[in-house]
Amino acid sequence: MTPLDRETNQSPGIIGRARGALQALRPRSVIGNDAEPGADVIAMLGMLGASLLASSQATNDVEETLNRLAQQYDRADLRVFVLPTIVMVEDPRNSSSATSLFAVGSVPLRLDQVDAVERLVREASRSTTPPQDVVARLGEIRSESARFGPVLTVFGYTLLTVGFGLVLNPTVTALPVYVLLGVVVGSIVLIGNRVATLSLILPVLTAFSVTLLISLLVRPFVHDDVLRLVAPSLVSFLPGLTLTIAAVELTSGQMMAGASRLVSGIARLGLLTFGVYAGISIAGEPPAPTTAPMQLGAWAPWAGIVLVALGYYLYSAAPRRSLVWILYALVVAYSGQLLGDMLVGAELSGLIGALIVIPAVMLAGRLSASPSTAVMLTCAYWLLVPGAMGFIGLSEAASGASGATDTIMRTFGSLTAIAIGMLLGAGLSRDVAAMSRGWRQARGRGGANGPTKPSDGERMHHD
Repeated sequence: MTPLDRETNQSPGIIGRARGALQALRPRSVIGNDAEPGADVIAMLGMLGASLLASSQATNDVEETLNRLAQQYDRADLRVFVLPTIVMVEDPRNSSSATSLFAVGSVPLRLDQVDAVERLVREASRSTTPPQDVVARLGEIRSESARFGPVLTVFGYTLLTVGFGLVLNPTVTALPVYVLLGVVVGSIVLIGNRVATLSLILPVLTAFSVTLLISLLVRPFVHDDVLRLVAPSLVSFLPGLTLTIAAVELTSGQMMAGASRLVSGIARLGLLTFGVYAGISIAGEPPAPTTAPMQLGAWAPWAGIVLVALGYYLYSAAPRRSLVWILYALVVAYSGQLLGDMLVGAELSGLIGALIVIPAVMLAGRLSASPSTAVMLTCAYWLLVPGAMGFIGLSEAASGASGATDTIMRTFGSLTAIAIGMLLGAGLSRDVAAMSRGWRQARGRGGANGPTKPSDGERMHHD
């Protein structure tokens, strides 16, 4: 064998090994379970619960869904326990009372996967799909790749950054900064999510990098607050949704789940604050702006909402034909906040926003053309952005700025208000749906054909 032939035969092996080494660096999502062979319903409930938690649903909602499914499959005797990172299912029929554990994993689901999981749950509730088919379909959903490539993903993140910037700090000089930071942070997130070790320090690394970039290169030319320039670009790291769900769980009596999720959200804020503090320490504390930057008109937040909707659609690979519905949820949430600001003030405006957006989304979810309600609600909750306020408050406290404590207290007040609004909105939606079903059933019993069944839209809403 000639040296050339030997090199040709060895090359595929080297390339394959290098590819395998790079694949080993990727973070792995946990899909498996430890249920006993043949325990199909238990495996189905555990894996569905883990997927619903990865869809950013509260533990009390997931537990209610799993218990309802257990009754549908004639296994109401199963005991289900749900925590933010694990689902436990105990089978009392087993002599040893074995408990099956299902880990959630650290990789959250994209919006298209969230939609597919909720539709699968709805189908299982309606048709009692064989458990093994549900489990197989879940595996397919979790392993599906994103519809959009790296370029569109980074472009979507840039739109998200500019959109949230127009909502939070709509100034003329900040717009090009938002575009720059959106590209930089979107690229960092894209690379960091592919390397498991890097993903562990990604919040600190990203906050440090963008703060250093703004302080050294941008701040001398753009006379604006560094923290308000940085905050929109860190939207994927801000734990606003985590803190909001924690408040919902605490007010719903889920003390262990709510407390652990609250600690996780505060820890994430702490990591981001440390990155900002490190960046400012190296670059030096920036001087206070001497002149107020020129604000854009009242149209800027509405334009920002359109960009946020398109950004979510691209960055999180939302389901096809869902862009209009995402925009609908964002507009309703922001309009509700504006109404709340007029009625009860800025601190409690989130209560009115959440109270209005949940019934509005549930109503839209009854239409066959709409995506699942979880997709619309996830985007709407992000627009409430209490995480941005907490990040700015903690960063100001770390840098010794005055008024930081007041910002932090207003953040937790807003979280509580949003949680109460979510609970009231969800309860109102359930009551209206139940009254509607009762009305239709009573009318059916009065007719000659007997009671009528609830429509698909009502059943979908109930599920």
